Amino acid sequence: MLIEHKHTALQWGALDLALFGIDRDWEGAPLDVPAAFGLATDTENFWFVASRRSPAHIHPDARPGQFTPELWKYDVAEFFLSHPASGRYLEFNLAPNGAWWSAEFTAPRVRAQEEDLPVPGVKTYADLSPDGSWLTAACIPLEILKARFDFGSETKINVTFIVESPQQRFLTASPAPAGIEPDFHHPDLLQPVQIHDGGLTFHNETPSV
Repeated sequence: MLIEHKHTALQWGALDLALFGIDRDWEGAPLDVPAAFGLATDTENFWFVASRRSPAHIHPDARPGQFTPELWKYDVAEFFLSHPASGRYLEFNLAPNGAWWSAEFTAPRVRAQEEDLPVPGVKTYADLSPDGSWLTAACIPLEILKARFDFGSETKINVTFIVESPQQRFLTASPAPAGIEPDFHHPDLLQPVQIHDGGLTFHNETPSV
């Protein structure tokens, strides 16, 4: 899973990073409108960017920048990031309007704490267009991810989406394991990161995610 490492601070409104498309759902059925995502680090933060050129059905309680449980019941972008040694992992949900939620797990679907404890220092951003297209981003302090999950070159990660609620179609950047129902917590979905120093340019051959 590709993460661009930028040597200057990224800023909302002037994000310079590659976006990768997901054009099929968990079962392999094609999407009329792909979803897209990008991952990056700069000098202080980890950035998660998600986008889709289609209207989203957003949780009715979701408010921009606010910590909101159960975003997964509606359209949402997500990433899962694991500690390379312990298997402990972070689930991070980001709604198209910038509402967010997070939880830590010690094993698949085993919460580290029953109560919700938001990751400190998270900032989110969103742009909802009149035609329904949306672009959203979250930045998380790198020092938090390093302290809690030993974030670095040995990290594993996956990006997922839920779209077209209430019917809901499940998307995953990593290949879905064959023969199982959609389960974003499946450990086989977590893939080693590839940290591309300096980011991508049009002169680079784009690595696979």
